[in-house]
Amino acid sequence: MSPATPGWLLRPETGLCPCGCLGKRRKGSYVEKTIEGGADLLRRVMFTDDVAARDGLLQRVDPRVKVLGLVALIVATACFRHLSALMAMYALASALALASGLSVAFFLRRVWLFVPVFTGIVVLPTTCSFLTPGTIVVPLGTWFGSPVGLTNQGLTSAGLVVFRVATSISLVVLLTITTPWPRLLDALRSLHVPRMFVLVVGMAYRYIFLLLASVTEMYTARKARTVVDSRDVAGGRGFVSASAGALFGKAHATSEEVHQAMVARGYRGNARTLHRMRLGPFDLLFALMAVVVIASLFGADRLVRV
Repeated sequence: MSPATPGWLLRPETGLCPCGCLGKRRKGSYVEKTIEGGADLLRRVMFTDDVAARDGLLQRVDPRVKVLGLVALIVATACFRHLSALMAMYALASALALASGLSVAFFLRRVWLFVPVFTGIVVLPTTCSFLTPGTIVVPLGTWFGSPVGLTNQGLTSAGLVVFRVATSISLVVLLTITTPWPRLLDALRSLHVPRMFVLVVGMAYRYIFLLLASVTEMYTARKARTVVDSRDVAGGRGFVSASAGALFGKAHATSEEVHQAMVARGYRGNARTLHRMRLGPFDLLFALMAVVVIASLFGADRLVRV
């Protein structure tokens, strides 16, 4: 395993005095911020590779069993009708994350940072009595003599949607973080996912990071050879347009070279890995526990009264 990235390389620019007596930090250009965002994406992917190599609970499960088990849990999550069952499933996903060596802060940040919060904002209007009539639990005043506010039925429906999205994202994050990408693609192919789909996804995943690295190198070279003003918006737009054309040509040339190299090494349409997957007792136990959990939560969901 490669050594960890030194802390001084990951730290941002040295902070200036909060009172402003040491000057004011200049804002970087949008191009530089975009490049830094791409580099941060690369660092996060490298960290997820380290997580997949740990000796955790989900890391020891065969990728095929893991895909089937977690997909079954996601389908069950979409079918639950009561908030208590969804909260139990989310608690199970959090317990799996802890057993797999993921920190609580990292897991919550990956799950709740964008999609569930955005979903909550979208469904927030449905909690109002204008759209969902019912028992008002949070009064917001009156409108033409009629009380308005957040209803119990609206809050329950919004909670169902948000927790359903959060639980599904949690399970997907667990699958992708605890499984190395080549083994995940191999598992999808073993489960008879269309070959072309697996190939396109695998190549697209690799090309994203190749293009990000190329853009970072181009911008670093430009910045090292010229005096660039961060406020030069026109220059930034020119660099973006020129880089897009150069990246298109580079991607086309690289795709031809990669395909020729794959064919020369025996590629006939199926991606192969050095690791051979074998089912063991632990994998069968994990599959059995997934079935038991789904059956138990379905039974509890049906017994709960509305």
